[in-house]
Amino acid sequence: MPALILVSETRAPELLDEFGRYARDYDLRTATSTAEAEQVATSIREQGGQVAMFVSESQLPDASVLEAFARWRTVVPTARRLIAAHWSRFLTDAPTLRAGLAKGKYDAYLLMPRGVRDEEFHTAVCELLSDWGSTVATPEVATVRIVSPAADALTLSIRDYLDRMGMPNRVYPPDSEVGREVLAGLEGEPEFPVVQAMDQLPTSPRSVRDVAMRIYGQPADIDLEQVVDVAIVGAGPAGLAAAVYASSEGLTTVVLEAEAVGGQAGTSSMIRNYLGFPRGISGMRLAQRARNQAIRFGTRFFSGWPVTHLEPGVDGTPHLLRTEGGDVRARSVVVSAGVKYRRLRVPGVDPLVGLGVFYGSAMTAAREMEGNDVVVVGGGNSAGQAAIHLARFADSVTILVRRPDLESTMSAYLIGEIAYNPRITVQPCSEVVEVGGEGRLEWITVRDTAAGGDTRRACSGLFLLLGAEPHCDWLPDSVARDARGFVLTGRDVPPEHWRDGLPPGSLETTLPGVFAAGDIRSGSMKRVAAASGEGASVVPLVHAWLSEA
Repeated sequence: MPALILVSETRAPELLDEFGRYARDYDLRTATSTAEAEQVATSIREQGGQVAMFVSESQLPDASVLEAFARWRTVVPTARRLIAAHWSRFLTDAPTLRAGLAKGKYDAYLLMPRGVRDEEFHTAVCELLSDWGSTVATPEVATVRIVSPAADALTLSIRDYLDRMGMPNRVYPPDSEVGREVLAGLEGEPEFPVVQAMDQLPTSPRSVRDVAMRIYGQPADIDLEQVVDVAIVGAGPAGLAAAVYASSEGLTTVVLEAEAVGGQAGTSSMIRNYLGFPRGISGMRLAQRARNQAIRFGTRFFSGWPVTHLEPGVDGTPHLLRTEGGDVRARSVVVSAGVKYRRLRVPGVDPLVGLGVFYGSAMTAAREMEGNDVVVVGGGNSAGQAAIHLARFADSVTILVRRPDLESTMSAYLIGEIAYNPRITVQPCSEVVEVGGEGRLEWITVRDTAAGGDTRRACSGLFLLLGAEPHCDWLPDSVARDARGFVLTGRDVPPEHWRDGLPPGSLETTLPGVFAAGDIRSGSMKRVAAASGEGASVVPLVHAWLSEA
């Protein structure tokens, strides 16, 4: 049972009473000082237990609360950290302590409850515990059970997909009690990994798509005689926003996603600058809330099915979207397939993808990095968020960037949090030129692009967040793109592609009835909030097109 450590010199009994509602699921411990709380946490770790959260009053007798969090962090780096300030100190201490939020010194500054049923306070507590549970803890009940003798690339990819879809999962050895139970329901000889999803019959998937199809179906499940009003390609923030607004206004809506719902944003461990979430929200949580919202209005989702081709409609006939699992006919199409990380073209990379080398933050892989030294390549916000999350598990995290610093590519709040974290080091003017290892990643070679010279270093995890490439090879040539391959819309379209001397609408492409929103669009801001805004803004244009058609 994970522990909550409640720390206050004089009000520990009050905190214990207030947190009584958590006593069934958590081991509630109290301490009256920084040192005592550190001893409690150390004892729990030595006994093989977990600490989910430290809750401290804003004043402690033997250290400042920020110093206390720093000490506790060295013992339990994965625990969430909350200040519950007494009402007599809340306003007085706030100016000094709140600055620490921006540097990641703790997670929330709240007013200690003054009465029963302070649900605003407990909403914050539950959000932090939910974040801890989804990224650190092993799920108590697994929606999906995976049987595998080793953590191979396919097993890890399946787990990463399930984590991004918000589905609790666990891996069991074949000779375990659960492993034998799952294998008993399998027809024929097992081919690992074996997956049992939601009490269905177990199967031996050969790809992530096999798992997605088993759980969520495939586009062939759509009646081919049906023509939907709008088909949305890509379930990142732009596609999800478009789905919510389109389906809520009565349009029949289908979303096709090549990977997991959430897109690239869904891999972010914590988005702290999204409007309306003062304590931040993980990309997975944001994506799943938006997906559930769209489903409530009638949207149908198919994940794990990339669109392979778009056949434009002619003379008023619907557009045809082809996938390997079936086709979708739609009166209008919103292209929000987003971007994918650029591949690292150096010797040794490709055979080790999934075996220590990962594109994106790979949330599942982060838990496998405990006690190791890892490297993050990239200088954008996604790289910063990945490094901060990895630092909860790995002994050290090195961020490699080709530029002299992070200032021109990363948000200031992330730079401040990285500078504060003793486990994270930024290595500028550097690039990876070779990787290697026997069966999995063991070392990388780093080149100093300023002074010259190569250095080989041990490395157990290499996370590549190298910038964006558009994901739109499946579009026909009639959809104009810029020199980098991003889709052109509105007045960015060259005049020779205008119709009747007028440019397309602001989010309309050169193909009538086909629109683009989010990161795939040329000139987009490459931010979650901007993509969501474009997804909402494209729906009136779709309405106008359908009315004309």
